[in-house]
Amino acid sequence: MQKKVAVIHDWLNGMRGGEKVLEEILRIFPQAHIFTLFLEEDNISDLIRSHKITASSLNKYTFVRKRYRHFLPLFPATIEEFNLRDYEIVISSSHCVAKGVVPFPGSVHFSYLHSPMRYIWDQYYAYFGHVKGLKKSFIKSQVSKLRTWDVTSSSRVDHFIANSNFVKERIWKFYRREARVIHPPVDTDFYTPVENPSRDFFLTVSALVPYKGVEMLIAAFNKTGDRLVIVGKGTEEKKLKKMAAKNIEFRKNIPAEELRRLYQEARAFVFAGIEDFGIAFVEALACGTPVMALGKGGVLDIVSEDRGVLFPSQEVGGIVAALEQVKKTDFSSALLRESSLEFTAEKFRQRFERMITELA
Repeated sequence: MQKKVAVIHDWLNGMRGGEKVLEEILRIFPQAHIFTLFLEEDNISDLIRSHKITASSLNKYTFVRKRYRHFLPLFPATIEEFNLRDYEIVISSSHCVAKGVVPFPGSVHFSYLHSPMRYIWDQYYAYFGHVKGLKKSFIKSQVSKLRTWDVTSSSRVDHFIANSNFVKERIWKFYRREARVIHPPVDTDFYTPVENPSRDFFLTVSALVPYKGVEMLIAAFNKTGDRLVIVGKGTEEKKLKKMAAKNIEFRKNIPAEELRRLYQEARAFVFAGIEDFGIAFVEALACGTPVMALGKGGVLDIVSEDRGVLFPSQEVGGIVAALEQVKKTDFSSALLRESSLEFTAEKFRQRFERMITELA
């Protein structure tokens, strides 16, 4: 008899990388039931919507659902409310609190960790370093409580799965738990090369927030005068636009087909932040475009010497030097494309199902 499977996902209000992972898990377990803090059915795929979905008690409050990030201190207790008595396999897809569900004795809990909570661990100062006064004191006290809960709740996980070696290291650092690495799926069928690309601009795709390093990219491209296209939006948008010279253009809310065209035509995909994995790196490679990035984080699982150029630190001089190296290197589009096929959805499903079968 097939085992009953519960899949816990932090929230379902859009289709990003985490939701693409969720879709592949659901393809492996087509009868699985989903549990989530917040649900906006109009913003998720037909595949996810076709499953039985249980949303948390917080979801019924519109003002909470629309401003959910402000209610983070309520999430631990809320995720623990889900009744998982009937499920033999529990799979959490987690970047916030999903891994903290309470599985029943006799079940096996696998947690696919996109990242330990960034805002309470290694990215705390990027998110809250500018906060002052009473608000800072409140945030510090809440973050301290969340850290305690986050570490304690990690003991409820039987098997951790990390989306990169970088996340695997952080799981050990914060929880003292081992993890197996299974890279997330990338749609390499959609992202494909074209013949005779223009290669007359560089591209970055990023949230416009401080820790992504976009400011340093702009400073470097202001200096070189090379054309840079920035795709993204965020709290730093106005500031970054004021910094940027005329050779830098901003785009946001573009359709997937236009983003694919930008990947295909770019001289290189450039990035100066630290990513947990970095699906955009693989999307660029799948389009036959090399990657130029800061040599830290998930990119080390993706980009080797023949796939792009890695620079050692977030400094303008290093970025400029890496740009010059990209310009004089003749990358093989076919080799770049071939390297991306290590991260297909099919390979993700094979590795994930093999682990569940082996350990459940």
